Amino acid sequence: MIIASLLSFYLAFNLGANDIANAMGTSVGSKAVTLKQAMIIAGVLEFAGAVLFGGGVTETLGTKIAHPELFITTPRTLLLGMMAVLISSGLWLQLATALSLPVSSSHAVVGAIAGFTWVATGVDNLDWQAIRAITLIWVFTPIMSATIAGIFYSIIQNYILSPTNSQQRLQEWIPWLSVIVLSIFGAIVLVPLAEPIARFFNQQVGLQIPPHSIAIFTIVLGIIVLTIYSWKQVENTTGQISASPIHNCIEGLFAKFQLLSACFVAFAHGANDIGNAIAPLAVISYIDQTQTVPIHGITIPGWVIILGGVGIVSGLGIWGRKVITTIGQHIIPLQPSAGFCAELATATTVLLASRLGLPVSTSHGIVGSIIGVGLVQSPSLINFSTIRGITAAWLITVPVSAFISALIFIIIRII
Repeated sequence: MIIASLLSFYLAFNLGANDIANAMGTSVGSKAVTLKQAMIIAGVLEFAGAVLFGGGVTETLGTKIAHPELFITTPRTLLLGMMAVLISSGLWLQLATALSLPVSSSHAVVGAIAGFTWVATGVDNLDWQAIRAITLIWVFTPIMSATIAGIFYSIIQNYILSPTNSQQRLQEWIPWLSVIVLSIFGAIVLVPLAEPIARFFNQQVGLQIPPHSIAIFTIVLGIIVLTIYSWKQVENTTGQISASPIHNCIEGLFAKFQLLSACFVAFAHGANDIGNAIAPLAVISYIDQTQTVPIHGITIPGWVIILGGVGIVSGLGIWGRKVITTIGQHIIPLQPSAGFCAELATATTVLLASRLGLPVSTSHGIVGSIIGVGLVQSPSLINFSTIRGITAAWLITVPVSAFISALIFIIIRII
């Protein structure tokens, strides 16, 4: 288990260096947050998202790609296969990060699981229906994110960024922006968080408070606070944001909204992509403890989630700068208003998928969102050479990780 834990940390580290950069790159690129601030935000909220919502995606990856029933009589084969997944996925993510390419950790892990399963049990025993469903989600993710981001940015461009009375328009739209951000975030996140709070009041205090009431109250209170704060920010500016790299009061306020949306994306990323790092370890831990395979799902040990969270944050802090630069600066020039729309669209897509236990790609989501904003601004602003490089990396991730995983599985099975 020590070796498996170290390998899982290695995968989580490289996932953090590559994938979390996808989540925070737009914020750094638009100068809404500094690299140091991005690391702090990611450190806290990625960890929180992983602990609170990471179980669903972990179970999907751990039990739905390679059917555990195939390994009932040979649980050690599944254990060795998951070891191969940890090694191959970590190696591919490390190479991609060295090349500054934002690839999908979901692609890498699913491809690696398929690769060793092919060798261990034959191609016919892969769950092609699950793989097709996940593949369709990967195609759907950038399209959905681009559509949402394009709609958001079109509204902001036409009704707020218009040069005529733009500051007055911004004041009128602040309540609606607050409602959009906090309603989306609250509907997906606060409702399930309210359930344990309601149970606590019921058991410890004797108050019967419906969970949805707690969630609604928190969302409404947040909207009021954010609206009042934003109004004061606009009133206290006279056209410039001093001591800031953003020299426009409207974009300056959007930078503050983008800080909130960055928190949104970081939480969403932790909830969804932690499963890529810890699903193989969760399966290995189950087999090690029970000497059987997880037929009816996996209960994820808390230490496994914590290990993954620490590894992800470490990878971002030590090596995340390279992919942040690609995402934040090399696709389109980003202003806070554009970055805000891209992050909000990505977080909406990824968090919805996390609630359904679907392993979507954050890199697909954020790149799709940035392209959606770029198409609304002007297609000529999009650096299509960067897009081609990213797309090529996406396309080869599954076959490359599958091949590496299959090769490593053959080697360690012989050893």
